[in-house]
Amino acid sequence: MALKSTSIPVNSIAAQVGAGIFVGRISSEDVHLYEQFEEFDIIKRSHRDAYHLFFLQEKGTTTLEIDFQKHAVRPSSVMFIHQNQVHRTLSFKNATVSVWAVTNENISAEYLKLLEDIAPAKPLALTQEAFSIICDAVSLCAKLSARKNEKLHHLLLSGSCNTLVGLVISQYLIRSKPAGKLSRFEIITKAFKAILERNFATAKRPREYAQRLNVSTAYLNECIKNATGHSISHHIQQRIILEAKRLLYHSDKSIKEIATELGYDDYPYFSRLFTKVTGITPMTFRNKNHD
Repeated sequence: MALKSTSIPVNSIAAQVGAGIFVGRISSEDVHLYEQFEEFDIIKRSHRDAYHLFFLQEKGTTTLEIDFQKHAVRPSSVMFIHQNQVHRTLSFKNATVSVWAVTNENISAEYLKLLEDIAPAKPLALTQEAFSIICDAVSLCAKLSARKNEKLHHLLLSGSCNTLVGLVISQYLIRSKPAGKLSRFEIITKAFKAILERNFATAKRPREYAQRLNVSTAYLNECIKNATGHSISHHIQQRIILEAKRLLYHSDKSIKEIATELGYDDYPYFSRLFTKVTGITPMTFRNKNHD
């Protein structure tokens, strides 16, 4: 895998790995075999991926930093990292983990939608039965990945990987409230968050989201507050500040350039907003946290 040159580094699946799918297993005992390669060094630096990334923790613990939060992935757990999330590996000791990376075009449209709904995700502890089934599915994917001369190789590999992705999604869904039991407030909040993720850099006012959802601003705010305890404006600001932190932490763009990228021509206003939400100025955050 190789890094593209962007403001926030983006790790892409190299052409030699395959057509948008990678399946592998790595053990801390074998780390020394990989440390000579640039691709291994990449995972220790903050980056985004050009694919959806999944970990199955078989032994030991892997500690990850994802969007400024640390997560310990323990044995018999699975972890999903969305391609928009900025992350790095902090530690990998006495551990064995299976990893699979799949690009958008190799995941079914239904699964892509479900992945959007569960992002951001946290490490998920599996039952013994679920862990065993996913281990078997990973093993099948790895075997198919190695059989590059097999007829229909890519179709077989992508099909098996979709099954694997579906198994992981199903485990996350088991822990969430069924769609049929969501309240009206929760349904509207879910739709709002999906629209926010796509439009936070251009739509800053609550009424813009209310219009897109064909409800009044007052009713939308009631729904959001009832479901989350926070206002529409709070969620908009939090999403903007998350992206600002990503850019301040991982890029060399000026604060003014970051403000413009996030839709603020009024740089002083952006700086005041950042300070209000985080308690520190953008420059202080950058000096304190920059890679």
